[in-house]
Amino acid sequence: METQLDPMKDDLPLMANTNYMLVKHYVLDLDVDFKSKVIEGSIVLFFETGNQYKKISSAGEESCQSQFDETCKMRTSEPCHIPMINVSTCSSKTECNDFAVSGKEEEATSDENSSHSNNEQDSGISSSKDCCDIENHGNKDFLLVLDCCDLSVLKVEEVDVAAVSGIEKFTRSAKLTGVSKELENLRNQIVHELVTLPADRWKEQLYYFTHCSQAPGCGELLFSTGTWSLEIRKSGIQTPADFPHAIRIWYKTKPEGRSVTWTTDQSGRPCVYTMGSPINNRALFPCQEPPIALSTWQASVRTAAGFVVLMSGENSAEPVQLQEGVLSWYYYVTMPMPASTFTIAVGYWQEVKQEVKQQSFKERAAVETNTECSLPSSQTDFRWHEEVCGHVDYPCRFQDPAARLQAVIPYRVFAPWCLMESCEEYLLHLIPQCLSAAYTTLGTHPFSRLDVLIVPSNFSSLGMASPHIIFLSQSVLPGGSHLCGTRLCHEIAHAWFGLAIGARDWTEEWISEGFATFLEDIFWARAQQV
Repeated sequence: METQLDPMKDDLPLMANTNYMLVKHYVLDLDVDFKSKVIEGSIVLFFETGNQYKKISSAGEESCQSQFDETCKMRTSEPCHIPMINVSTCSSKTECNDFAVSGKEEEATSDENSSHSNNEQDSGISSSKDCCDIENHGNKDFLLVLDCCDLSVLKVEEVDVAAVSGIEKFTRSAKLTGVSKELENLRNQIVHELVTLPADRWKEQLYYFTHCSQAPGCGELLFSTGTWSLEIRKSGIQTPADFPHAIRIWYKTKPEGRSVTWTTDQSGRPCVYTMGSPINNRALFPCQEPPIALSTWQASVRTAAGFVVLMSGENSAEPVQLQEGVLSWYYYVTMPMPASTFTIAVGYWQEVKQEVKQQSFKERAAVETNTECSLPSSQTDFRWHEEVCGHVDYPCRFQDPAARLQAVIPYRVFAPWCLMESCEEYLLHLIPQCLSAAYTTLGTHPFSRLDVLIVPSNFSSLGMASPHIIFLSQSVLPGGSHLCGTRLCHEIAHAWFGLAIGARDWTEEWISEGFATFLEDIFWARAQQV
């Protein structure tokens, strides 16, 4: 029997075996159904072989096998969907430590990790398990373990990325010389070439991720679900290197799932959003949650007409009508981030816009061109001109000359209809001032845009920062400019401390909170001088 844990009291178990396979990109294709209070669809995961397996395999296949033999230990799992032959998960003799992902802090879904730190490396948390599967006849199958909770998994299949038109360009790379053209190996090599494309080819990479995610399946995979995990295997595959590196999971959430909240906004209209659950996003999609698991993602979300979908993507999505009464929204990110930072809010949100005649010249310039609020060239972000970032390769704003001059990034404010007037009066005019103050203090904004959403009244804190989006409580509005301004400054500070830079150990997220609390007063003092 699996241990029953209370996420509000106990440490959250990190089940994913990231040392053997690491998700590099997620493609989500989802429908939001307010009648049944379910989000359903598919997610395609693109993997790279993990660092620990690479180290083991470099010593020879025999030592790799002995590592599996040495670390296997039987435990039960709950069978699901496909009849299985004594499928079980085997974990290391030194069981993975369960570490808390606070979730009770105000930035629970966003402050745990860093994406602008040095190279990817283990955090010191033993969060990954060494896994294998033992059948009756004694053969050992590799078992992929993902973090998962409160999800109904319907089907898991391998994706035939080799069937995508134009994908053959990735098979002609010099890196593939001498590699067997056996089809399964070829698919994995294609995925490897795709996930390792250089940052300046990010548009091409997204194009092929999209088309690969739409490729047909080429065989169902065996899977089982436990309380905290989804376990997947392919019969006869004994190593991570041979396991499919592109898989599609068909699933749906449960109305009682704890990663999202189904509620009504202050105008009484239905909405759903990720509110910073103690279990993060594992009840929204199967994922990897250990701190080493940094990935990019893209998502298409379909809703009934009238709903607005806001997400933590770097683009400002515009809806596309698929058919009468159905809209599709598409977001993406190119900066590798923890899965816990994925944020979604679907509702009848209204964009708050200030009348042009009421805006000062500086505010109009900040919104339209972002040049008026830039610092003089002598005061610009000189600190980054001659330095090279040490993080993994992605389109980094700290290395973009245009981004270094952008004191006020593009921003939008959304709220329920009944709060639009209050947002216009107390909040809207503060955003360019606070963004400019943050830029003056810390330099280049890590993210290219910002949405601010006034979330429903059941939101349990004053604010929560995620990439490209901030949730604010309605409670800040009656407090006037001071409360709105200081809370906004605090959340903006998390773009640097908690998102771009974060603690390597999730038990140390108080460090990010400390920096944000320290900086909110500095930002706010400067904002009032703008």
